[in-house]
Amino acid sequence: MINKQVEDVAQALSGVTDGASVLVGGFGAVGQPNVLLDALGEMGVKNLTVIANNAGFESDIGLGRLIGRGCVSKMICSFPRGSSSFDTFYRAGKIELEVVPQGTLAERIRAGGAGIPAFYTPTGVGTQLAAGKETRTFGERDYLLEHGLTADVALVEAWEADRWGNLTFRGSGRNFNPIMAMAGRLTIVQAQHVVPLGAILPNDVVTPGIFVDRVVHVPCGDPPIAKVATAQGGTK
Repeated sequence: MINKQVEDVAQALSGVTDGASVLVGGFGAVGQPNVLLDALGEMGVKNLTVIANNAGFESDIGLGRLIGRGCVSKMICSFPRGSSSFDTFYRAGKIELEVVPQGTLAERIRAGGAGIPAFYTPTGVGTQLAAGKETRTFGERDYLLEHGLTADVALVEAWEADRWGNLTFRGSGRNFNPIMAMAGRLTIVQAQHVVPLGAILPNDVVTPGIFVDRVVHVPCGDPPIAKVATAQGGTK
């Protein structure tokens, strides 16, 4: 019997190690898997490469807090502002930054999840973002070659999940989450509701369970789980 639901956040994050690349769903403060991110920081993992739309929203929660703990060595994002943690670490030379235009970032992740290695786009032609990238002319317009993005882990926030890992999203919480679920080699979902198999109608499934490895139930309003370090054997 397929059952992708795990008991707690510690079990959900089991196997995430130093140096991992991590896709983080969300757009600003909406749709980010903050409980998973806070728990990842409690584990004490280091040298993470994080791929997200922005570099956190607040410094005391989620991605901003993960950066503030010194867990992230590189950010790949379209909007590297929001949390003072990123500003502090970047100005001190403690975190590397790769800026990607938002539409290009979304397409790189979608392409990676679909198995497409690269594509051409006119976005960024003639700017500093074109440095070192292959340029080709199609018709009368120049295009940059951009590579698909995948990661070791994808952390996703969903509205509903079932035991097979089928997912729905609520409103703008959908944002980057579905494409990131496809592009992670290990996709971990923080779901506000876990429903019985069959409760999500086929036409309502946004992310099929084939893209999901683990689901942990995190009801709306639950505080971050702070016992992960103990469960994982202590903070490094």
